[in-house]
Amino acid sequence: MSCVGVEILLIDSLLCYPIKVVIMQEEQTVLSKLGEAVKSFDEEAAVEAAKEALKIEMDPLEAIEKGLTKGMREVGDLYERGEVFIPHLVAAAEAMSSAIEVFEPEILARKAKRKVLGKVVIGTVAGDIHDIGKNLVSCLLTAAGFEVHDVGKDVSTEKFIEKAKEVEADVIGASTLMTVTAPEQKELADAIAKSGLKAKLVYIVGGAAVTPQWAEEIKAVYAPDANSAVKAIKGLLETRK
Repeated sequence: MSCVGVEILLIDSLLCYPIKVVIMQEEQTVLSKLGEAVKSFDEEAAVEAAKEALKIEMDPLEAIEKGLTKGMREVGDLYERGEVFIPHLVAAAEAMSSAIEVFEPEILARKAKRKVLGKVVIGTVAGDIHDIGKNLVSCLLTAAGFEVHDVGKDVSTEKFIEKAKEVEADVIGASTLMTVTAPEQKELADAIAKSGLKAKLVYIVGGAAVTPQWAEEIKAVYAPDANSAVKAIKGLLETRK
């Protein structure tokens, strides 16, 4: 290559460099906005930041991982230190979920797939309308990097199984607060075995009515609290890899 050619390449490179710097700065600003919106429990701000990310043509998966998920993890850390509480976790998760909804069409258009630690279907069993504990586990799992499909409360065994098959779940989590609905966890355990899913996923149970002995009896993993549930799921899925 001639000296003139080299000089042209250098000039082109120098001209492009300021543009790249500006783009990177814009992206960092948006990532910061996404994270701060989650940490401040501001659903509206999270949605606006997501729209801004798409406007500057950011990779939506990068925006989720480096912006939303990062913010959610920080909220999870604050919870573990006792600096925020369950309502804060729920509000942060709602802000994150609303922003992800903005990104979903672009993710599908790009046929991109978010890298997650695993897919979890979680809910409160049929007959039980309590969901605070279940919501907390959902929040912490989301913060930890899992794809969480919360099927809600008073959920039938059939709905758990149907959703697990639909999303190809790695984990089913079933909660119950009341002793009278604990047998629903056993029914779900039996359904998992009959459906052929037992070898493919982890079944974990928790809630005030659940004991280690009960979990052992129905051949499920026991989680006494939300943090234990996340650690158990992480460990078991790592073992299966």
